[in-house]
Amino acid sequence: MQNKIEKTIKALEKNNMRAVFVPFKKDIVKTVKEMLFEGAKITNGGSVSVKESGVDELIRCGEYNYLDRSRPGITPEEQLEVYKNVLDSDFYFCSSNAITEEGELVNVDGNSNRISAIAFGPKNVIVIAGSNKLVRNAKEGFLRIKKIAAPKNCVRLGINSPCATLGHCISLERSETPPITDGCSGDGRICVNYLVSGRQRIKNRITVIICGEELGY
Repeated sequence: MQNKIEKTIKALEKNNMRAVFVPFKKDIVKTVKEMLFEGAKITNGGSVSVKESGVDELIRCGEYNYLDRSRPGITPEEQLEVYKNVLDSDFYFCSSNAITEEGELVNVDGNSNRISAIAFGPKNVIVIAGSNKLVRNAKEGFLRIKKIAAPKNCVRLGINSPCATLGHCISLERSETPPITDGCSGDGRICVNYLVSGRQRIKNRITVIICGEELGY
């Protein structure tokens, strides 16, 4: 695993993404806090990894201008405004469905607010991921989504999808290596838009924090 982490970090840096290794999740908050400044405009995606790392609590502590997409009583219209304001934020926190040893971030979204922010907008994107999300290449990344990330997230979100019941994408019932976008036809499908982030034009806009322990799905 250490060799895999080192190879991934080198590849991410080659692709103009900053990569930071933190052995234990208890130390991630300290690492993140050193990157922030008081009053920074911050928001985040709905990430289990961000919560498990303690970063969700940090960015909500009151020292920053936190844009809360999930505050109690928020209306769909207000939530949409938060999504729009993400484009002008100083920091956007999320995780990645998979990170490849070739230095790529592999992601799929339903609403697509997360992959939109990764691709464009926020001045800084901070990706927090456990070592369980490291894969060899993008092909393995998308298989990881079909086998692990999508089913577990559908269960977490209470989405009635085939993968929530089967424990894997229904496309795997048809083939061991299905087309990337093959899946169910439900209205609540969370695998809608796909993004592979390779070499970046803006160096170090994306920071990937890789934890030596497992985080999220």
